[in-house]
Amino acid sequence: MNRKTQNLFPSPAAMAAKRVFDVALATAALVLLFPLFAIAAAAVHLDSPGPVFFRQTRVGMGGRPFRIFKFRSMKVHDSKDAALVTVDGDDRVTRVGRFLRKTKLDELPQLFNVLRGEMSIIGPRPEVPEYVEKYPQESRAMVLAVRPGLSDFASIKFRDESKLLAARDDPMHYYEKTLLPAKLRYARFYVRRAGIMLDSLLIIWTLLAVLGWTPRQFRRGKTGTGGSGR
Repeated sequence: MNRKTQNLFPSPAAMAAKRVFDVALATAALVLLFPLFAIAAAAVHLDSPGPVFFRQTRVGMGGRPFRIFKFRSMKVHDSKDAALVTVDGDDRVTRVGRFLRKTKLDELPQLFNVLRGEMSIIGPRPEVPEYVEKYPQESRAMVLAVRPGLSDFASIKFRDESKLLAARDDPMHYYEKTLLPAKLRYARFYVRRAGIMLDSLLIIWTLLAVLGWTPRQFRRGKTGTGGSGR
């Protein structure tokens, strides 16, 4: 790896500081949000039969597979097919699942993935192996150079991804040919700048997005990062 290429990736010191930040924040969040976790778990259990958590193989830093945690939001007999994409109005999603997905509470169990060292608070969203295989080589090297995260630029930009997909005749084709390349552009943009300051900003933006506010930087256009190049 030459010096020019090396400059595209976060330094070891930045990655170490980011890891300390992640562990401290994930620990505090799990303690503070324990009552919310308990309520969500009980709601999932009472709403439909099956496990409280949904687990799925994703690809992490260095290309290593891991099992992601989520609150189960789909009917148990469909969970294993929970597919590569889920569109708005999908009848496999349970009543509680719809609320969890809308509020992003289904993602909170990934704080355990953060503590296990498999994920970060902020980073490119982890994809299933089937889509990672489709990454261009340059994107694969950059995206997999950092831990995947609970949120990132693409998560904010495409917060209503299921609605975008529902409006398409072929949601999977649209995801693969339009949304996935846009997410990779955001991911490369993030990796070149990864650090505690940017992570702190994205955490604030994520919380505001969950409340319904979208930063003006994400309001232009439907996909992509414009000239700034999930």
